[in-house]
Amino acid sequence: MSLKPETRKEEIVRIAEMLFKKKGYSAVTMRDIAQAMGIKAASLYNHIQSKQKILSEIIIAIGEEFTEGMATIVATENTSIEKLEQIIGLHVHITMKNPSRMATMNNDWMHLEEKIDYYLTLRRNYEESFRQILKEGISKGELKTVNPEIILFSILSTLRSLYLWLPKKEDIDQQDLISSLSNVLLKGITL
Repeated sequence: MSLKPETRKEEIVRIAEMLFKKKGYSAVTMRDIAQAMGIKAASLYNHIQSKQKILSEIIIAIGEEFTEGMATIVATENTSIEKLEQIIGLHVHITMKNPSRMATMNNDWMHLEEKIDYYLTLRRNYEESFRQILKEGISKGELKTVNPEIILFSILSTLRSLYLWLPKKEDIDQQDLISSLSNVLLKGITL
C-alpha cells in the first residue's frame, strides 16, 4: 500500500499550519509560507487564494472530523461512561495525528471570516452533544450529580489543550494515554 503523494495545496496547508502554530495566524504572511516552501509568494496563489482560505481549510476540516466522530459516538447504544471514553479517544486520536491543526483551531478560530458562523455551529453542536451525554449519564445514575457545565468545561479544557502537552512527551502510547486520561477525567484522582 503506497501513500498518495502530497499535492502542492496540501503541502502549503501543512507548512502554513506549522507556521501558524509557531507564530500565530496574524503574524504569518503568505510570503512567510512561500519562503518556508522555497518558492515565490506569487506561486502560492496558483494553488490557494489566500491565507484566510488556508486557515479555513485547516479549521473546518478538523471541526468536521470532530463532528463526524461525535455523531458516530452519539449513535451508539453505549453507556454515557463508554461514550465519554470514546470522546476522550477521539480527542487523543485527532490531536496526536494533527497537533499543529489543533493549535491553529484553538488559537486562531476567531480569525475565520466567511466560515466563522459555520465553524461556531459545528462547535456549538459538538458541545451540545457532549452536554446531552453528560445529562443522560447524570439522569441514569452513571455519573455524579454535578453541574454538567462544570464537567463539560473540565473535560473539554483538558482535551482542547492536549496539543500543548503531547509534543513534549516522547513515545507516548495512544491507548495508554486514552486509558489514563479516561481514568483521571472520569473517575478522578481520589482513592
